[in-house]
Amino acid sequence: MQPTLYTEAPPEITSLAPSARFRRSSIRRVSTILLFLLPSFAIYLLFVLYPVVQAGFYSFYSWDGLEPLTNFVGLKNYALAFADKVFQGAFIHNLVLLVLALLLQLPFALMLALLIGKKLPGRTFFRTIFFMPYILSEVIAGVIWEFIYRPDSGINITLQHLFPAFQGILWLGDTKIVLFSIFIAMTWKYFGLHLVLYSAALQNIPDEIIEAARLDGASAFQVARYIHIPLLGSMIRLSIFLSALGSLQYFDLIWIMSQGGPVHASETMATYLYKYGFQSFQMGYGSAVGVLIFLSCFVFSMIYQRFVMRRDLAGSLTARVA
Repeated sequence: MQPTLYTEAPPEITSLAPSARFRRSSIRRVSTILLFLLPSFAIYLLFVLYPVVQAGFYSFYSWDGLEPLTNFVGLKNYALAFADKVFQGAFIHNLVLLVLALLLQLPFALMLALLIGKKLPGRTFFRTIFFMPYILSEVIAGVIWEFIYRPDSGINITLQHLFPAFQGILWLGDTKIVLFSIFIAMTWKYFGLHLVLYSAALQNIPDEIIEAARLDGASAFQVARYIHIPLLGSMIRLSIFLSALGSLQYFDLIWIMSQGGPVHASETMATYLYKYGFQSFQMGYGSAVGVLIFLSCFVFSMIYQRFVMRRDLAGSLTARVA
């Protein structure tokens, strides 16, 4: 019996060849992606994940940062933090800053973005002016506002020239107003960022929708209420997310202006960590406070993304797959 001679590759080999080529192409593509991601992942592992794990390990010890880790205390550091009224007040101050940002800073930034819109003459100049404070470092901004709030200069001197009977106010020395004074500086620093974010999102709204609504008799308020704000929903949610995370871990500006004082009236969790961890050489306790700050940000982030930003994340995933 003569063997069958094929002028081409056997059918089973022909059917397997594309699959093998696709598998090799997939392996090559995944290897290329991993190769490019490896440096970033190594940096993230070294400077983010490793310090978090290390802080969690140190938090179980009573440690001054110099001697060997020998005094294991378990969860005592966490119990001390939860029982400390100063830490409780610092956490409340973070929440106050968050609420003020959500009620005042973000809505005013959104209103100004809507007023500037797409066609206002000089809109680029306005956005640049408001965005300039964000470019400054936290330290420079803190020094500027610390000078503005001094009793013998800045706001007090200006008001005394305008109103001779005006009595100077201790903007950073009064326990009742120091936190609000710092919030004004924070708003000046970050207002432009949210304004630019909202303005950029406005550029993506088609003009045809706005023109159709106006032809139907919609007022400017109705256009903003029923068209602009709903279509800006994803950017508004992102802006809230960034503002909330920033409010929970704010440090630089507050430390430069008041160092958490007077009498812990402007203390936040971050300034509390620095004061009772680094300055007091209680690194184990400071690590526990750092873990609590990380957990508060992490839990908020997970809950917010799961229940608030779910549609935004699902939309981006769908667009990427498509």
